[in-house]
Formats: sequence, C-alpha cells, structure tokens
Amino acid sequence: MSKLYIVPTPIGNLEDMTYRAIKVLTEVDLILAEDTRTSGKLLKHYEINTPMQSHHMHNEHKMIDRVIQRLQHGETIALISDAGTPAISDPGFLLTRACVTQGIEVECLPGATAFVPALVNSGLPNDKFVFEGFLPVKKGRQTRLKLLTEETRTMIFYESPHKLIKTLGSFVEYFGGDRQISVSRELSKLHEETIRGTAEEVLQHFESKPPKGEIVIIVEGKKK
Repeated sequence: MSKLYIVPTPIGNLEDMTYRAIKVLTEVDLILAEDTRTSGKLLKHYEINTPMQSHHMHNEHKMIDRVIQRLQHGETIALISDAGTPAISDPGFLLTRACVTQGIEVECLPGATAFVPALVNSGLPNDKFVFEGFLPVKKGRQTRLKLLTEETRTMIFYESPHKLIKTLGSFVEYFGGDRQISVSRELSKLHEETIRGTAEEVLQHFESKPPKGEIVIIVEGKKK
C-alpha cells in the first residue's frame, strides 16, 4: 500500500536513530531528503541503500505533484530532513497536507526533535509552552515580539549562531533584562552546552564567547 512516512533523524548523535526508522528507510521505495549529501552520511552509516532524491524549501512546491503521483501508483516514500523531525521548521508540511487532501496515508514516526530536550533542560515551566521557531528576519519581527511581550507560556525559539546576539538583544529590549532564558546549543553532540540566566546575563555570556552550532532558546513567559 502507498504511504508517506515522516521519519525523524538524529539532531547530532547518530546513535539516536531508532530501529524502526532504520527499518522504514531500508524498506521504502524512495527517500526524500532535505540535503542528499548530509543524509547520505547517515544512510551510509546504517548501510541503507534506498534511492534518495532532494526535497527542500526551494523545490518542494514543484516536487509535490510528482511525489503524489508516485504514491498514487502504490509506492512507499519516506521524508527526512537534515536533522530532527520533518515539518518542524523544515520542509514537510506542504507534502503532508497534499497527501491528506488526496487520501494518501501518512505516518509520522516518533523521534528526535531539538526543542524537547532544550525545554526540559531549561528548568523553566514546561506544562504549557508555545513553539515560535525562527523569528521573522525583517518584516513582521517587531510586530511578533510586541505580541509576545504578553505571552505567559514558556516560549521556544530556534536561532542561527550569527543572529543569536541580535535576538538576545531584542529579548532584553522587549521582555526585559531580568527575564529568565536558557540557550542550548549542539544538543546531543560532543560540545553540548546549556547556558541559563537572565536575558542580560545570557547576552553578556555570548557577547564574550561567540556561539557555534545549532541553537534553541527557551524564554520564560510573562509573570501573571
């Protein structure tokens, strides 16, 4: 039977790959990968020889119809991203929606995603939280931050290393320098690190020690 599998991949440590994910990637007819070079290393490590094709933010609109046609002809296809769970700040939503619309079965395997360990590690309330992903780069950034000043739930953001200082500065400006923040980087990798403190303290830390690697920021919500 045709089916689209959404398969999480490790965010750093290759040992976080599940047995089930390996089985699915071995058995499907095709793997759609965000970057075939990055995913090629993972597949080689687990001796997976399934054909692979690029499926990323720049071509996913053009790809969808062809992928749907293959699924409708009875193929099974797995979608993976460079790291973590597809569709979480990565390509995947458009294809999933198209499959649902066409009545094609979609199955998402449980597995790695960066914000969960970062949230738990933060020590901030995690009974209620909101995932914001990447803030708008320019248009809409100030508007979004102004709206979030009233957010009482713990907030989760993704950020790149070269924009972290600017984003932390914005948090100091909009949320206040005493707002509690936790920044996790290189999760599950050799140099994993979590820095906790007030927004001002965390900003000063990274101003003196420029960050590297993938970054998740956890921000305390506004006190009621």
